[in-house]
Amino acid sequence: MARPLRVGIAGLGTVGAAVIQILARQNAVIAQRGGRPVQVVAVSARDRTKDRGFDLSPFTWFDDPIALARSPEVDCVVELVGGSEGSAREVVETALSHGKHVVTANKALLAKHGSALARTAEEKGVTLAFEASVAGGIPVVKTLREALPGNSVSRLYGILNGTCNYILSRMELEGLTFAECLKDAQRLGYAEADPTFDVEGFDTAHKLAILTSLAFGSQIDSEAIYVEGISSIAPLDLAMAQELGFRIKLLGVAERTNTGIEQRVHPTMVPRTSSIAQVMGVTNAVTIDADAVKELTLIGPGAGGAATASAVVADIADVASGAAGAPFGRPVHSLESAPRAPMQRHEGGYYIRLTVHDRPGVAAGVATRMAEADISLESILQKRSETAATKDPHGRSGTPVPLVLITYAAAESAIRSALEEISGDGLIAEPPQVIRIERE
Repeated sequence: MARPLRVGIAGLGTVGAAVIQILARQNAVIAQRGGRPVQVVAVSARDRTKDRGFDLSPFTWFDDPIALARSPEVDCVVELVGGSEGSAREVVETALSHGKHVVTANKALLAKHGSALARTAEEKGVTLAFEASVAGGIPVVKTLREALPGNSVSRLYGILNGTCNYILSRMELEGLTFAECLKDAQRLGYAEADPTFDVEGFDTAHKLAILTSLAFGSQIDSEAIYVEGISSIAPLDLAMAQELGFRIKLLGVAERTNTGIEQRVHPTMVPRTSSIAQVMGVTNAVTIDADAVKELTLIGPGAGGAATASAVVADIADVASGAAGAPFGRPVHSLESAPRAPMQRHEGGYYIRLTVHDRPGVAAGVATRMAEADISLESILQKRSETAATKDPHGRSGTPVPLVLITYAAAESAIRSALEEISGDGLIAEPPQVIRIERE
């Protein structure tokens, strides 16, 4: 049997520790499948004294992860430090420049520097593997890179952040507010003390940038992604979605359009009958629309030590067998600089919740402004105050009430223009809530 693949792991948090345990348990199977065993020979972390549940003595310890990346005793460096800059970037760049394979779970690093790192890997003839960077244990990177060469992908979309999906699921099922669910998610360890990166959509955007490159053969362009988070979603929106036959999810969507590749992250209404609408809690899902397979949906654990470590080990096994190819499925020089599709040109259905003054003519005024912007309304619902009828014989109180509009396909620019006019007319009491609708 061939000489073992010697692995060095930088970062021994939950994922790093799980990688060592899985490799110890599955090494015989990996060797049988790839013809080469895997041996962890070196590790690096901030605290050498921390109890990680296993003996560190068989491994060479490096206080400096950069020194581990340079070590001649290491063939493959596993980077689990995290972050787009600093030691994480230096570890990966050092390892690649020294002709070592790299496995990483670092979506922020790849979203910002993925093309440059892939170019170095190709020049050095080594592997840069990153299955664990997107959707945890779901093999979506391998699926896009290796399993669909006979397909032209037109769209992909998915739930790529378990924290947001957990919060939206709890809000819907229990009628809780965003703040209440976030606090509980933090208590359970699903959300960080500073949850901004997750709940405002940036984590999903990093992952979407990677998937877009794999799906469309384009250069990574995380700056092209339109991003909205879920902090403005109210229980009323979730209740209205249910009444209208939808469910709200934070989706990352990439789609080839006539004006370029559209990349967007935002709360989205999806039909309750769709596959992705059934995905609740911290679970992730990705749907790929392609010409041959039509629709392919992958569902599974998007986070957690064991699930993410499973993806890391899969990449290590590919390195050991020599199966890993170009990081983004094709040489970096062939990746297209695809035109950005501005969000203002997006076309689709919209859910619009307006808080209007409950008086005669308001709904008609709103409908008129929509018609002037060439927006057709599929439905319009007004929720009156329960006490309105006691204040006015015609059932109108003059107090603010919700007015919900569902539009047929319309341009984002037209929606924004109509809402500006409605606001200027003094018809609404607070900023509108706008949620895009993603049909199957």
